[in-house]
Amino acid sequence: MSRIRPYRPSDRAALYEICVRTADAGGDATGILSDDSLWGDLFAVPYVERHPDLAWVVEAEDGRAVGYIVATDDTDAFATWFRDEWWPALAERHPRPAEPATREERMIEHGYAQAPGRDAHAEEYPAHLHIDLLPETQGQGLGRALIETLVAELTRRRVRGLHLGMDPDNTGAAAFYERLGMTPLPAEPGGQSFGMRLG
Repeated sequence: MSRIRPYRPSDRAALYEICVRTADAGGDATGILSDDSLWGDLFAVPYVERHPDLAWVVEAEDGRAVGYIVATDDTDAFATWFRDEWWPALAERHPRPAEPATREERMIEHGYAQAPGRDAHAEEYPAHLHIDLLPETQGQGLGRALIETLVAELTRRRVRGLHLGMDPDNTGAAAFYERLGMTPLPAEPGGQSFGMRLG
């Protein structure tokens, strides 16, 4: 039986693996980019570096981490930290493209473009999350339990709202968020967003 527990620093490598194995609209993105670690560098590991207290892992019976939820309770403050402290250390590995054209170049540019005020939903829904579960864990209520665990902590902190962005091709995830009572929000072309008011 899988269980949910707080993130540990020893889970860091597993987060990179889970992130890439679920990054292609919920499917395995291994080999899509020239550097598989880019997915985790953007969408998983910075959150546990900044907010290990807002990260939980699904641990399988054999002790493997097979899913996670990571979050920030202040999107604009996180963006400032990402720009000033997290991303500069990765600039050599992910040099800024002159004119982003490929999927990988657009993702790298996304890293360079992080800044407070850039996320249109940050004021009304200050927190945001990323959640990923390997296929073997899906359909067991673990995604719902992870989000409920995060929502309880954000509510305790009196955070007024939570949002997320996702790949619109991941229709199963969209249906899941709607079942949880999240509301579709305006999104940039090629994206999809949901929000939830708290408290």
